[in-house]
Amino acid sequence: MAIIVHHLENSRSQRILWMLEELGLDYEVRRYARNPRTMLAPPELKRVHPLGKSPVIEEDGAVIAETGAIVEYLVERADGRLGPPGHRPSVLRYRHFLHYAEGSMMPPLLALLIVGRLGLLGRPARKPVQGMLDVHLDWLETELAERDWFVGDCFTAADVMMSFPLEASVQRGGLDASRPHLMGWLNRIHARPAYARALERGGPYAFA
Repeated sequence: MAIIVHHLENSRSQRILWMLEELGLDYEVRRYARNPRTMLAPPELKRVHPLGKSPVIEEDGAVIAETGAIVEYLVERADGRLGPPGHRPSVLRYRHFLHYAEGSMMPPLLALLIVGRLGLLGRPARKPVQGMLDVHLDWLETELAERDWFVGDCFTAADVMMSFPLEASVQRGGLDASRPHLMGWLNRIHARPAYARALERGGPYAFA
């Protein structure tokens, strides 16, 4: 039976479609559109999971939420493909970036989104929040100076997890050609055939 992906347009759940395409696993997409006024997820998602968030997947009666948890589940489901390499330092890097994407990188990006929606009221907070994000972007730029992927020479699920915060950084966080290693990494992920197939399956995604 195919994995069911409850996919919200223009959201983190695009990573799950990409992950499934990379792994070659069979899946069904159930799309949900955002409210055009509030940009929030529709109430129908609460019928899938009480939090009403996306991504959520279903398989064999299990309902799994949270992008990182889903990615780890899919790595296990695919017998370790796209998981951590075998040597200890790379395993630690893999775990770090797998969780860093949501735990450390996304909070300042979400803060920038909120600040932007506050208009004039949010202006005083824009510079300090941008400064917080710049610390992350500068560090990540150095991390990719001597490697193609976040864990090393091999593309892994950690790269999938890092895609959304860095794509969002281009949209609203000031990431541009002044950080060539990060932009080169984005070009590499966007050139992957599985990434293109996931875009076809997922519908609107403004961050690619």
